[in-house]
Amino acid sequence: MNNASTFLPKIAALAVLAACAAPVMAQTAGDNIVSAGWFHIVPQDSSSGITGSSTIPTAHSSVSNGNTLGLAVTHFFTDNIGVTLDGGIPPEFTLYGKGSLTSYGEIGNAKQWSPAIVAKYFFGNAQDKFRPFVGAGLSYVTYSDVHLSSGFQGFASGATVNPLFAGGTATASLSSSVAPVISAGMIYNVSDRLSIGLSVSYLKFHTDATINATPTAIAQPYLGSSLTYKTTIDINPIVSFISVGYKF
Repeated sequence: MNNASTFLPKIAALAVLAACAAPVMAQTAGDNIVSAGWFHIVPQDSSSGITGSSTIPTAHSSVSNGNTLGLAVTHFFTDNIGVTLDGGIPPEFTLYGKGSLTSYGEIGNAKQWSPAIVAKYFFGNAQDKFRPFVGAGLSYVTYSDVHLSSGFQGFASGATVNPLFAGGTATASLSSSVAPVISAGMIYNVSDRLSIGLSVSYLKFHTDATINATPTAIAQPYLGSSLTYKTTIDINPIVSFISVGYKF
């Protein structure tokens, strides 16, 4: 009886040790991981000068950094190959004047929508806690809530010709594009279901901006009832994403 009473606790202890030593089944074929985290977007931007109703080669702009809440869903087709759908709340970017537009400061802002699909190859095997990856895919980039500052509207509606003509209105539209994406990162598996992710991606794309301006009544006899300008902005952002994921 004494032997039995000491033997059973030893068996229980060995069972606990075996459970702790068991490999974490991190990501295997058929798994789905939902991740939420923070996107930090840093444009590597440049712009052409303005053309159209007036040609101003020295009129340039720069794009601010952006931050937003992100959401990603990854499906594993094999233990090493997965596809991720990236999305989130569209970040707002501010456009600042450069060159001959520097004195206007903030000249506009817009929200950017850029959902992406990225195929990824995960190194290692399903039992590894640390799994680096590389990936490539596509993003569809479009814009909403495009606004121009009052100062830049005045510039576009007549001040380019004569400062006395400032005071009109202007609107802008930004073209959509499909952007290639390359990505690298890692997943650290805290447990069988919980993980921490970090990735850095690069997207290459530009947008064509069209500005339509309406001069003031005083300026219209000299400038006409409308003015149109165009410029191209290369954005090419580096995007970092830190997230927490849960496997289903």
